Amino acid sequence: MYRKMKYLIVGTGGVGGCIAAFLSLAGKDVTCIARGEHLTAIREHGLHLHSDLKGEHTLPVKAYTAEEFQDKVDVIFVCVKGYSVDSITELIKRTAHKDTVVIPILNVYGTGPRIRRTVPGVTVLDGCIYIVGFISGKGEITQMGKIFRLVYGAHKGTIVPQEILEAIQSDLQESGIKAEISPDINRDTFIKWSFISAMAVTGAYYDVPMGEVQKPGEVRDTFIGLSRESAALGAKLGIEFEEDVVEYNLKVIDKLAPESTASMQKDMAKGHESEVKGLLFDMIAAAEEQGIAIPTYRMVAEKFKA
Repeated sequence: MYRKMKYLIVGTGGVGGCIAAFLSLAGKDVTCIARGEHLTAIREHGLHLHSDLKGEHTLPVKAYTAEEFQDKVDVIFVCVKGYSVDSITELIKRTAHKDTVVIPILNVYGTGPRIRRTVPGVTVLDGCIYIVGFISGKGEITQMGKIFRLVYGAHKGTIVPQEILEAIQSDLQESGIKAEISPDINRDTFIKWSFISAMAVTGAYYDVPMGEVQKPGEVRDTFIGLSRESAALGAKLGIEFEEDVVEYNLKVIDKLAPESTASMQKDMAKGHESEVKGLLFDMIAAAEEQGIAIPTYRMVAEKFKA
């Protein structure tokens, strides 16, 4: 099984599309779940990748709706938005065999345990990703910058053979993705939540690209304030950070392409449904529950309460 694994990418947006494209370029067995005109374009013309890391490619990937796909797969990457997670329960149940591993790659915290509760008997890990990737047209994905890092691992109590984790890591690394098996995925997914929350909320609040967060001033100070408050929440939750969260978040933000924006910000600008609940209001609710003071989060939330 570990020689040639079958991958299912559920949600072929910026994140899922980039994972699918990079795996496909390396000759891996990849199937995409998509919908609408994006799906039609991928079926008719292939998945088109514009990538700072890989260049220009058109890839003949297999693509289906969630309802159409009936095959069994070895690895399921869940790359939908947080508000769509519950809609893919039946797909996971139908496509998983006894050794299938599910890896959610979402911006919101707690997704692995949330999915595991809905699909008993399926091995559900957790994961997070650092990438600037987005749909740039029907059947087209753009990957910007030099960062493409995927972290995944099992929560305490979830048993998964090490050779499966390493086989996935090998496939991802052969595809040009910096893949890391996390010894503490609860910590690593919280750190990602802290970062993407501060990044997306700051960008949307001021309606600016990341280049404005990289300059000293009010915008950067807001990003720092949000990072500091989420770090305090993590500490209260008992998460042991290896390095200062604020310094880490600044290090990551300063490596991003200056013109990049978070997907939440893009969705808001288009009037689409966004992840504002998972990235802003869920953070506030969690902090309130723990008695953490969050003045910066409260300030920015006023703009988005409507």
